[in-house]
Amino acid sequence: MKFKNTLILLGVFLVLLAAFLLFESKGLKDREKKEKEAKLVDVAVADILKITLKNESGVMTFLKGEKSGWLITEPLEVEADGMEVDGLAEGFAGLRIERVVEAEPKDIKIYEIPKREVTLWVKGKDLPIKVLIGMENPIDNTLFAKREDEKRVVLLSSSLKTSLDKKFFDFRGKDIFKFETADVREIKVRAGESAWAASKKDDAWGLTAPIAALANGSKIDNLLYTLSALKAKEFVSENKSDDDIRKSGLDKPEYEARLSMPAGNKEAIITLHKSDDKVYAAGSLSNKIVLVDGTILNDLGKKADEYREKKAAVFNSWEADRISVAKAGLTLAAVKDKIKDEEKWFLEAPEKPEADGSKVEAFIRKIEDLEAVEFIDAPKSLADYGLDKPESEVNVRVKDGEGKVHESTILIGREDKEKKQVVVKNAALGYLFKVDSAFLQDMPKDTKDWMAEVKTEPADKTAGDKK
Repeated sequence: MKFKNTLILLGVFLVLLAAFLLFESKGLKDREKKEKEAKLVDVAVADILKITLKNESGVMTFLKGEKSGWLITEPLEVEADGMEVDGLAEGFAGLRIERVVEAEPKDIKIYEIPKREVTLWVKGKDLPIKVLIGMENPIDNTLFAKREDEKRVVLLSSSLKTSLDKKFFDFRGKDIFKFETADVREIKVRAGESAWAASKKDDAWGLTAPIAALANGSKIDNLLYTLSALKAKEFVSENKSDDDIRKSGLDKPEYEARLSMPAGNKEAIITLHKSDDKVYAAGSLSNKIVLVDGTILNDLGKKADEYREKKAAVFNSWEADRISVAKAGLTLAAVKDKIKDEEKWFLEAPEKPEADGSKVEAFIRKIEDLEAVEFIDAPKSLADYGLDKPESEVNVRVKDGEGKVHESTILIGREDKEKKQVVVKNAALGYLFKVDSAFLQDMPKDTKDWMAEVKTEPADKTAGDKK
């Protein structure tokens, strides 16, 4: 009897399950049907291969490149601004209907259809999808529209208007000077009568003209980035001629940047000229002459000294794992070591006593922050600054994220107590730095200055009470 009841219950469960699944399947199909009906276009953005936009400014055709991004093929064959065309494609790939106005309109001209047209060529479809757009709905600024292959007139979101009204200039690529900044190994800049040059060895930039000196790498990298991101505000000439170059003043440009990229065996030359508040620009890798934002001239107009590294030694204090100080009557060194999961500083001595890490690291930061208030190039005699026999010497060793070890040695001369300045020398460089002498107050005078405080256990009060 129990077995029979179990079979009956199982049968009832299976019937209910089948009914539930049938109901869910029907509900899912209904939802999918409603969702499909709510869209005028429903394709994947990635499947759109070609777009044509027709508006008041004319006809523009965009073609997806096989390897690169979008290209404009009409009205000119030029590179497109990928973000702008992607925005157009995304707006029409899943085009939602705000409301159906008429299922079978008698006259679509009353909606001013077609005022604009968007045609999509989609992978896997034989015929393109054409959307005809009319006037704005005066009530809420939505747009009257219809598909060419459908009868119904619908309303589309007013947000589409921005893309629909864009002109050819809005869609075309404007970064005609683009290059990979990491590929540049040498840069030469001329601004009027002023000129400077720098080259990159390993990961460090150094000035080579008008003087050989450390360069501020971040400033040069920023200049290269600004040049690579330079965008056209207006296209003056699509195919520059000698006459175009002469008219724009680029036959005798005020500014010039030469970039050497040996990995690709390329050299890029960018020339700029200001005339009547307009900045004309042209590049050796492009046939165009354009107008650009004049702020770039501020960077190109800087003197070599403004790209010069002011720090006496360039390193990151947090990467330091050893520092030594040598002066009359004192030789002191501290090294960082990892004990379990904690990094600690120890003095380099037979007993290897623990150092006061906060004091050691504070002094390392003082050395890291040493900046020139003045450079002394090609000094005649080191003795003039007390550097023939330095007052003291500081060596900092760092290990970068890639495990490379670098050392910086700073020689310290006599202090000018009246001016509160001292001349220092980076042992690897041929020129000198005049710096603020305040850091000398933090120089250790004795080994105990860097020693960690010895913690003593408190006396046993219980034992004292018993006495």
